Amino acid sequence: MPPRPSLSGLSGEELLGLLADDGTEPETKVDALRALSGRGPTERLIPLVPSLGTGTGNGRRALPYVRRAVNRLGPLAVPAARGWAVDEREWLARLGTDVLADHPGPEALPGLVAELADQWQARSWCGPDVTAKRLARFGPEAAEAAPVLWAYWLHTPHSYERADYLRALAAIDPTGLDDAYTESLWDCEERARLPGIASAPRRPQTTERIAALRDDPMECPEVRAAAGARLAATA
Repeated sequence: MPPRPSLSGLSGEELLGLLADDGTEPETKVDALRALSGRGPTERLIPLVPSLGTGTGNGRRALPYVRRAVNRLGPLAVPAARGWAVDEREWLARLGTDVLADHPGPEALPGLVAELADQWQARSWCGPDVTAKRLARFGPEAAEAAPVLWAYWLHTPHSYERADYLRALAAIDPTGLDDAYTESLWDCEERARLPGIASAPRRPQTTERIAALRDDPMECPEVRAAAGARLAATA
């Protein structure tokens, strides 16, 4: 069976037209969503979302790439998500609930702080990074969560989550992060090395490490570019 042609060359209007057309094959809609999810937010996608499910009955689920495309919309999807969250279709209700949780109003802050504390008390290692991202949106208003975020940054067994805890701390209480940024320069995760490069204090040790990251042929391009830009800016 020959591969399906790429839709990446189509305009946003053409991709949305494919999604809106009831006659478009599900596989083509998936390809259109994949193309849209790699572009900027498209508000005209919002009214189409409820039609982007597949399957029948209780087995209905969202087409692949629906969530990624909706995530690109950010808070633009919140008004519609209030309706999705109470929809009888489980996949759409879950999507709406997640959008609202990712863009919480002020009334959600106490619950998120309590949720993070409960996760730490239960030593839950999967999921607190999502809570941390949601708390980060509140900035200094979420200061009560900072001690638990520090605990997770220090003790999580999941290296890929450290960057989320550090970014949340930076948004909520950026004081006292110099050592964390410095340590992050040696982190095994690219996402953690990047904030270290951007914010580690200027010291001989950190300058030497950033230069090593810039010059390491095995390092990923994004880290090398960030390291080069930091050194150029502080030269």
